[in-house]
Amino acid sequence: MSSADTTAVVPRRKRADAMRNTEAVLEAAKKAFAELGVDAPMRDIAARAGVGVGTIYRNYPQRSDLIIAVFRRELDTTAEEAERLAAEYPPAEALRLWSESLARFVATKRGFASALHSGDPAYQPLPAQFLGILAPKVQSILDAGAADGTIRGGVSAEHLIHALSRLADDGPDDAAAAGPSMTDVLLDGLIVSPRSIEP
Repeated sequence: MSSADTTAVVPRRKRADAMRNTEAVLEAAKKAFAELGVDAPMRDIAARAGVGVGTIYRNYPQRSDLIIAVFRRELDTTAEEAERLAAEYPPAEALRLWSESLARFVATKRGFASALHSGDPAYQPLPAQFLGILAPKVQSILDAGAADGTIRGGVSAEHLIHALSRLADDGPDDAAAAGPSMTDVLLDGLIVSPRSIEP
């Protein structure tokens, strides 16, 4: 292999390594925040991710930078899940399945709720991003369901997301043991067709 070929390969390898490190840090931070809160030691997060503390600080100089990055990663994942489900399932079923994705996101968000509600200006854009990213995806599901007669028409995605988020946040930790949840009750009132998924 020529020196030119070597030069062309190395940057790609570095970029791939950097992407893996970033993903590892964000996943480790999500778990640490869920278990220990937003004050989880950076050394703990670095150890979970298998990187040095300096790697975290180079990419996230402030703790708020890391918290926001975890929030956005989970938010983007939840939005992508809405798109995937809408493409693979009928609207009513997609909506039920997506409500489970939203509940997982809400559970993750509990880990850094104290930061998000701290009044720090760094977090002020996040509520608008939350609805701005999710609402169009969910509205597409609602509109498709209204068009095929399986979901009641005239439902606002923003209002539904608020309601589902509140119910998920207030729900018991052991949802399976608690039986049908209030989320099920809400969706039963919204979906016209019989339930297509067993609880």
